[in-house]
This record gives sequence, structure tokens and C-alpha cells, in this order.
Amino acid sequence: MESIQAPMTPVIQADEATRITFLVRVYQHLALAVAAFIGFETVLFTLGVAEAFYNFLATTGGMAWLLILGGFAIVSAIASRSAHQLGNMSAQYGALFAMALAEAVIFAPFLYLVFNSGDGGTLTVASAAAVTGLGFAALSMVAMVTKRDLSPLRPLLLWGGIAAIGLIVAATLFGFQLGAIFSVAMVGLAGASILYQTQAIIRQYPEWAYVGAAVSLFGSLMMMFWYILRLFARD
Repeated sequence: MESIQAPMTPVIQADEATRITFLVRVYQHLALAVAAFIGFETVLFTLGVAEAFYNFLATTGGMAWLLILGGFAIVSAIASRSAHQLGNMSAQYGALFAMALAEAVIFAPFLYLVFNSGDGGTLTVASAAAVTGLGFAALSMVAMVTKRDLSPLRPLLLWGGIAAIGLIVAATLFGFQLGAIFSVAMVGLAGASILYQTQAIIRQYPEWAYVGAAVSLFGSLMMMFWYILRLFARD
């Protein structure tokens, strides 16, 4: 795909039909990212990679988990950078599938643990996915209809993310558990990110940058799913 040379006029300045078309394409590509995640995850389970990852983490301890998280952070940063190359559709599609693969890898050992924790593993994952989907839909609707400027959420997301990373690293290094309160706080942080990003893509993205917009939302959606699943798996 060639780079697009087009005006960077935000879609909010376009007519209603154009805005609706843009949003439909955004959520179609978000669904594509979710489908790619499921496909990659299926491959990882079928080939036994998910089990191998889980066993590796169970035997090597926290430092290996930090290395995986570090690798995921690097891939996410590269994907995010590529997603914001709004004139390059190839980079945006590459970012979408790279993020889906990275999420599948990071989820694999956790999902393996949940699926093998008892007869209710599949129900736990399905319930967490349903709650995540409903929460995402509700937050997206709020972001679209509200007239309030949500840009003040950006500093909260920045510092909240830094604090969360610090706590995760400390918990891994020093062996203490991050309990349900932390998971609830992270679900709240993911929700705030969905609110901010949904409004931001409408106000900042041009109508042809729907793939990059989907990538921006995908990371927050998966973070919400991770921590809701973590809460469900504690029961």
C-alpha cells in the first residue's frame, strides 16, 4: 500500500455521513484486531506454545516475566509509533497485526492458567470477555455523545500508567501480590483511556486514518480485558 498524501483535516470537521463511515471503519478494524488476536492465540495453544510459556514462567520466576513484559512494551511502542504514521496505511496495518500478536503472546500463559484452573475456566474467560465488551461499548458511547472535553484525562493516563508499571515491577522483584484493588484501579485506568482515545480519534484523526485509530483503541480494550479477567479468575 502506498503512503497517502491527503489533508490532515480531523474527521470532526467533516459532514455527518463521513464521520459515521469513519467510525464504522474504525470498529471494523478493531474487530479485525480482536479476530487476529483470537487467531494467534489459537495457534499458540494448538502448537503447545501457551503451555510452554506458562511452564517457563512457572519455573524461572519473576525476572522472565519482566523480560516478556519488556519485550511487549517495546513491540507496543513500535506499533503505536507505526499506527500514528497516518499517511502510511502499510505501517498502520503492520501495527495492527503486530499488536494483536504481541497481545496474544502476553495473554497466552495467563489464559492457559485460567483454562486449566478447573471446569469453569472457559466460562470465566467468556464472562470476562462479555463484561469487557459491554464496558467498552458503554464507554465508547459516552465519549461520542458527551460535549465535555476529555483531554484533561491525558496527564492522568500518563502518570497512572507510570505508577502501574512501577508497581508491577516492584511486585515482580520483591514477590508481593497486587490484589483486587489494583485490578479494579487498572480497569478504571483502561476505561479512562477508552474515553480519552475515542474522543481523540474523532477530534484528531483524518477520515482515512481508521486503521491507526483502531490500533489506538485496541491496546486499551485488551488492558481492560486483562484486568477484568484477573478479577474473575480470583473467584
